[in-house]
Amino acid sequence: MIQVTPQMHILVAIEPADFRMGIDGLARLCRERLQQDPFSGWVFAFRNRRATAVKVLVYDGQGFWLCHKRLSSGRFEWWPTSGSKAATTLAAHQLQVLLSVGNPAKAQGAPSWRSVSPVD
Repeated sequence: MIQVTPQMHILVAIEPADFRMGIDGLARLCRERLQQDPFSGWVFAFRNRRATAVKVLVYDGQGFWLCHKRLSSGRFEWWPTSGSKAATTLAAHQLQVLLSVGNPAKAQGAPSWRSVSPVD
């Protein structure tokens, strides 16, 4: 089972992917288009051209997980845009918001790291 933790790196591909691709095709996209190793343990998120579905690819040390969410109605309204970058990063709580068809840019969560001061 996939468990997304705050320590995980999450990369969202900006350009739509061909959803006829399976694990091998998406892993190739990770290497060629996103310039990342699909075996790194990072979470990779892709959407289709019509923005009605999202695929999430992650390697857990033993094999790949490929999750596919297709909306029964509507579209994923928010998706990152950038003219020069192939992908953008999200925090774990932002991925949860994205998969719930929300706007991760407006999601507020606790900082992923904060200093701890010693107690006197």
